[in-house]
Formats: sequence, C-alpha cells, structure tokens
Amino acid sequence: MEDQNTPQKSQTATSVPASTNVIPFSQLAHGAREVIIEHEGQVYRLRLTRNGKLILNK
Repeated sequence: MEDQNTPQKSQTATSVPASTNVIPFSQLAHGAREVIIEHEGQVYRLRLTRNGKLILNK
C-alpha cells in the first residue's frame, strides 16, 4: 500500500497516450540548455529558461 505523502514518479500536466514516446529534456539536451531541431527542412530552437520553462522558436 502506498503512502499518500510519498511523491510519485514524474507526472505530467496533461495525459499522454501510452503509444507516445516521452523523452526528458535533460536526456534530449545532454546537459545543454538548448537543442536545435530540424523538421521538414525548418530549423527550430528548443530552449530551457532560467525558470525551468521550455520555449520553442522557429
């Protein structure tokens, strides 16, 4: 029986379908504060702010 005061493993604000891959930003960025993502010939920058938020810029 779980203790109600025991923190659970990572929780997300929204529900994620079981078939979706979940990749922690820290694993994606390998310690960096930003990553460059290419999608269909477009380049995007995903950056971690000082407040722990993620910002995606084209």
